Amino acid sequence: MNQPLPSTSLKPSAARRALPAALLSALQQLFGERVSTAQAMRAHHGRDESAYDPMPPDAVVFARTTAEVAAAVALCAAHAFPVIAYGTGTSLEGHILAVQGGVTIDLSQMNRVLSIAGEDATATVEAGVTRKQLNAALRDTGLFFPIDPGADASLGGMAATRASGTNAVRYGTMRENTLALTVVTAAGQIIRTGSRARKSSAGYDLTRVYVGSEGTLGIITEVTVRLYPLPEAISAAVCSFATTEAAVNAVIRTIQMGVPVARVEFLDENGVRAINAHDNMALPEQPLLLFEFHGSTTGVQEQAALVQEIAGEHGACGFEWATRPEERSRLWAARHNAYFALLQLRPGCRAISTDCCVPISRLAECILATKADCEAQAMIYSIIGHVGDGNFHVLMMVDPEDAADVARAEAINARMVSRALAMDGTCTGEHGVGLHKMDFLIEEHGQGAIDTMRAIKHALDPQNILNPGKIVRW
Repeated sequence: MNQPLPSTSLKPSAARRALPAALLSALQQLFGERVSTAQAMRAHHGRDESAYDPMPPDAVVFARTTAEVAAAVALCAAHAFPVIAYGTGTSLEGHILAVQGGVTIDLSQMNRVLSIAGEDATATVEAGVTRKQLNAALRDTGLFFPIDPGADASLGGMAATRASGTNAVRYGTMRENTLALTVVTAAGQIIRTGSRARKSSAGYDLTRVYVGSEGTLGIITEVTVRLYPLPEAISAAVCSFATTEAAVNAVIRTIQMGVPVARVEFLDENGVRAINAHDNMALPEQPLLLFEFHGSTTGVQEQAALVQEIAGEHGACGFEWATRPEERSRLWAARHNAYFALLQLRPGCRAISTDCCVPISRLAECILATKADCEAQAMIYSIIGHVGDGNFHVLMMVDPEDAADVARAEAINARMVSRALAMDGTCTGEHGVGLHKMDFLIEEHGQGAIDTMRAIKHALDPQNILNPGKIVRW
């Protein structure tokens, strides 16, 4: 089988399988105008938010039902031709790129909320439903879905990449909040994993096999998720610190004290400077923490008072409140826009975005060493983190045409990952593996574990047609 890109290359591979004419004809007969081979459509589905150059599929199919997904996959299987699932295209590590060509199945028209069980606090949705669409449907129920990766990603894509985000410190990730899935296998068979029961001891946990599999083992078409009661009170606060070390140590102390913060985000001075310019804000251009508290009115007040005291002990410069919804929304919108704000620091650049996650006690050490590495390489960068669970992101602005510039960024990434693994952390706490982090998995898990992953891939996808060239090498 063809090999995927080396992690230091941003260019598409020349090795692609040719689209069989008989396969295209069969797809056109089945889907009619919902099959496209137009260059613009293929290009749109051949790129994500990673720094890789576009790698377009040979055709795009817009599915509307699980049965249609199964039919499309069965046709691709009959021709041993790659098939790639597409949600909203917001992935960061090249997950949806057609490395070996293929047919992309766009699931965005599978956007129905199938059921909401308010008494059980669960919902079942089609894979194309986005988190904002689900929360809009939940508006009058007193419930909400808390997983917030920043982008308005689809629930199917979030399950496939085991997404988390800003609320993970309190509510967990997609791993903890996915109860059941409907999946189309590599043979075009439809299976159901799990149920709406909160626990089960019945057989292998297939739900966890597919959550985080990045479309390499099956295509997720329906997701059943946990919901949570809307908090009685929500409050946000922002505070600045003289140093990165002080800010991160304040977070570590907050978590170790058991304060149940809902969100705690870190932005270094470069990130603050970028969002000030992008969102017309006037935050002090120093390392910053952004907190959010959920609970009863009294509970929120107690949490906030304790965090304010901890921040003060670490030299926080002010502790400003944002209690009105519009104030909170503006702060979080600015935080979520940080990626795009940073792109403006170097016009014409591309962002190599990477992440790692370490035990909370080692967080400050890992961030400071990574920051020093970026400074030593004169990199235009920012470090941003969901630091409440030990996860942080490094965004490095590079000239995609300058191989030496790209290599410097990739070397920083490799050293950061090695540092995190030495601290008993992981090469990615949130982004997933995709193309970019394949080479780090052996260092993290060991050859035996990778061989086990590869055995699962071979068993569930014997023709290597499901998103080939991702996670593990064939």
